[in-house]
Amino acid sequence: MTSSEALLDLAMKMPKAELHLHIEGTFEPEQMFAIAQRNQVVLKYNSVEELKEAYQFENLQDFLDLYYQGMSVLLKEQDFYDLTMAYLKRVHEDNVVHVEIFFDPQGHLSRGVSFETQIKGIYGALKDAERDLGITFKLIMSFLRHLDEASAFETLELAKPFLEWIDGVGLDSSEVGHPPVKFENVFRECKALGLPVTAHAGEEGPPEYVWQALDVIGVDRIDHGNRALEDEDLIATIKHKGLTLTVCPLSNLKLCVVDTLEDHPIRTMLRYGLNATVNSDDPAYFGGYMNDNFAALVKDTGISKDELYALACNAFEGSWLDSKSKQQHLMTLKSLFA
Repeated sequence: MTSSEALLDLAMKMPKAELHLHIEGTFEPEQMFAIAQRNQVVLKYNSVEELKEAYQFENLQDFLDLYYQGMSVLLKEQDFYDLTMAYLKRVHEDNVVHVEIFFDPQGHLSRGVSFETQIKGIYGALKDAERDLGITFKLIMSFLRHLDEASAFETLELAKPFLEWIDGVGLDSSEVGHPPVKFENVFRECKALGLPVTAHAGEEGPPEYVWQALDVIGVDRIDHGNRALEDEDLIATIKHKGLTLTVCPLSNLKLCVVDTLEDHPIRTMLRYGLNATVNSDDPAYFGGYMNDNFAALVKDTGISKDELYALACNAFEGSWLDSKSKQQHLMTLKSLFA
């Protein structure tokens, strides 16, 4: 076995934590079609093959347009359960042992699907997978940044009866033109409720958006963060605060955030001492779950064994797991890499 083959084998086998995953972004075309038929929802695509052809994007907005259309078939608690369970069974094959997943309640509320219907389906699958597959989890409610702050406050009110099931709050959707400061007040309330917060920043938006995520929202984690590397003071601040970056290599490639994986900044992040991690983002749309992302990094970036180890450890250290659980996973990684 060559050194690169050995590294790839290690990447596939090692336990993983996924910290940046949109459950609505795990909708495989076959499942979308099946649930659409079950709920008698008409998609504008006539076949699974035609839908698969639509999974080609030139930018974030192209993807979001299809993403929201895919959401339209989710109507009942069982739909949300089935979607979530399909993802969990799939990543179990990739040796993912802990997930921290986003869901977008506003994208469903606008279609008349209650908050309760959504969260009961998603949470039910997470609990069943914890029991049956041994996958631990945290559930993150995300606000859609293309909507206004009043809508985010309304969603937070709907979420309050279910706060014991919600482990954090995020900010996603179209980044450009929707800076974090737009949601300063609602995130202040989230933090007052004791909820950890994270935000998508620096994927397509400028370094200023990352600064706002830090200074205005007070994030506990940064989702993406690629463009933070354009600002040396920002790099130093993220490093000083010890913040985790939830990086998504194949997503960045598919959405043309980078031209090739060789250009991807994840190794540069590690060289700067930043806590970068590997995640799949919206794997059904972006052609890759966790092992696909790690395989692509091994094959295309020249990543070293030490860098692979750092990425794996960073994910558990940057998770919202308790200290004891983190240490158990880190010890497993240490013995595996030794």
